[in-house]
Formats: sequence, structure tokens, C-alpha cells
Amino acid sequence: QVQLVESGGGLVQAGGSLRLSCAASGRTFSRYAMGWFRQAPGKEREFVAAINWTGRTTYYANSVKGRFTISRDNAKNTVYLQMNSLKPEDTAVYYCAAATYFATTDHEYDYWGQGTQVTVSS
Repeated sequence: QVQLVESGGGLVQAGGSLRLSCAASGRTFSRYAMGWFRQAPGKEREFVAAINWTGRTTYYANSVKGRFTISRDNAKNTVYLQMNSLKPEDTAVYYCAAATYFATTDHEYDYWGQGTQVTVSS
């Protein structure tokens, strides 16, 4: 069982940066691949980024590639999403999730956080 709690969301101007954090409970955090997803109003939830259990393998949606960076600190049971050059279209609720294998679709993830709101103003 893994419990996930996101933080770090907020309001930022276009071109600005935010860093999201996702703190995980449980001693088996390092065994899970982690992902970030987002859901904008009226839209389906979409994949943002994923990282494998060692942190050596990452994968990004084309819409965020080159702007967002996913990382993890297994000693702190935390995964991060550094978001730079933010755009209004990045506005969404961002969720972190845990999976037993490296995955990029939401149905492959077993555990989810409650989400954190990111709003980018133009």
C-alpha cells in the first residue's frame, strides 16, 4: 500500500516555474515507478511524465518535453516535477501516481494522490 500526497501547486504567470512534490508513505516506495498526470477542466486526464524505480529512465509527453523534468529521491520517498516555461495550457490539477512497472497510461497505475492545482495566467 502506498499513500501519495502532492504539494507545490499554485498560481504563476506564463513563463514562470513551479516544482511539484509528491511524498509517499511506506517503505517500498523505491520499488515503484512513478508518474505525473494532469487533468484540465472539461478534459480527460493525460500523461505528463514517468520515472522508473532507479530514476535512470524517464519519459515525457511531447507537450512538456524540454520544459518539465521528473526526478525522485528514494531516500526521502519523494518524486518531483520541475516545471519551467509554463504556459496557460499547462493549467490543470496535477496528480502523482505509483505503478509496479514503468508505465505511461493511467490505467497501469495502482495508487494516486489527491492532486494539486496549477494555474498559469497569461
